[in-house]
Amino acid sequence: MFFFDPLYFIVILPAAVLAMWATARTKSAFTKYARVGSRIGLSGAQVARRLLDQYGLRDVGIEKIGGQLSDHYDPRQRVLRLSHEVHDGTSLASLGVATHELGHALQHAESYSPLMMRQAFAPVAGIASNAWGILFLGGILLASAPLGQVLITLAVVALSAYVLFALITLPVEYDASNRALALLESSRTLQPDEMVGASKVLRAAGLTYVASAAQALSMLVYVLMRANGSRD
Repeated sequence: MFFFDPLYFIVILPAAVLAMWATARTKSAFTKYARVGSRIGLSGAQVARRLLDQYGLRDVGIEKIGGQLSDHYDPRQRVLRLSHEVHDGTSLASLGVATHELGHALQHAESYSPLMMRQAFAPVAGIASNAWGILFLGGILLASAPLGQVLITLAVVALSAYVLFALITLPVEYDASNRALALLESSRTLQPDEMVGASKVLRAAGLTYVASAAQALSMLVYVLMRANGSRD
């Protein structure tokens, strides 16, 4: 239904363009600095292990996973999961991304409030992201019946929950990147001129989370506008 609604394109298009630009910029930055080797010559996994041990996080594991830019920290298993290129790579991009995920492990160890909130809210957000579209479509189809308004209201609540999750994610990701850059510099893993490349990779990646939040917000605006229209 959304694909044939002009209002959908008007409201969603700016955020969609931002998301495409942010994704392209992240891939471009990673590709560029994946070709620039670090002087220290250690892999992303080696740097992460060394810094984890330095901060007393010897119980946090490191695993290699498939995919590109699929890197993440799993707080439930207490493990850094690094893509092949980041795990084994010695480039500025590899070290930047690996240390970003290490930043999440440090957040977890310190019970960093936004991370704890995101972790607690993640199951609800997962359900909400899958449910809101079905609820909204059902509400539009049954707009003339009382049940339709109930479904639309539930869709708005579910989408609002997902928007909240996306907004909570922003400080979590930016703090992890700031920690990563500070660690790479203070540990002298990267030299000042090398820090520029790592910073560009992490800052570009941060924009993808901004774009994701913008998309969620614009979708909520669209749903609210259509919900109000269905009541008229």
